[in-house]
Amino acid sequence: MTGFAKAAFWAALCVCLFGRAAVADVTLSTSGNPTVGLDARLSSLFRAETSSIASLNRRGIERLIGKPGDAPSYYSRERLDQMRPTKGGKAWSCLTEALYFEARGETVRGMFAVAEVVLNRVDDPRYPGSVCGVINQGTGKKFRCQFTYTCDGRPETMTDQRAYERVGKIAKLMLNNAPRPLTNGATHYHTKAVNPKWSKVFPRTTTIGFHHFYREPSRLASR
Repeated sequence: MTGFAKAAFWAALCVCLFGRAAVADVTLSTSGNPTVGLDARLSSLFRAETSSIASLNRRGIERLIGKPGDAPSYYSRERLDQMRPTKGGKAWSCLTEALYFEARGETVRGMFAVAEVVLNRVDDPRYPGSVCGVINQGTGKKFRCQFTYTCDGRPETMTDQRAYERVGKIAKLMLNNAPRPLTNGATHYHTKAVNPKWSKVFPRTTTIGFHHFYREPSRLASR
């Protein structure tokens, strides 16, 4: 990348994060310049790169500038417990319920990892496009439910208030576009106590706490 292109890239990044005022001083001027044609082309390039970078969403920018190994402070149980209890809409209720029944006994990272799987599926066109749709996919059909608690025949009664508040905070953070650095795009998981057939085919992405995580290969997936 040329020196000018690098300058344009970082200036455009400033536009995305801080607004256009941040790069006002780097706008090219061709007034009185004998190389007007060249500057015009460079200005055009600058505008194109600015537009391209500005089109990235915030999560994309964070991935570009984040330091390797950075971990959010809320991966600490103590820090999470210091946050105020939260509420939300339908998606929040569904994700909170899933985390409560699927992962409340896990480490904080383990709970966040399960939330990542749900949201990774929401983003994957092979699965339902909503949190509640993903969690309830196959519910009521024998051996077809995607999350065990939705078809184990037991009532979904959440009696542990502290655990409920904790997973509710995690659900809120994840639905507010918290980063997903833990599972490397996993779409499946299972406890160490079982060994489903698909685990022999799907590549394992990580192990956190009591769960192994996997990413479903594209050529094997179906809605």
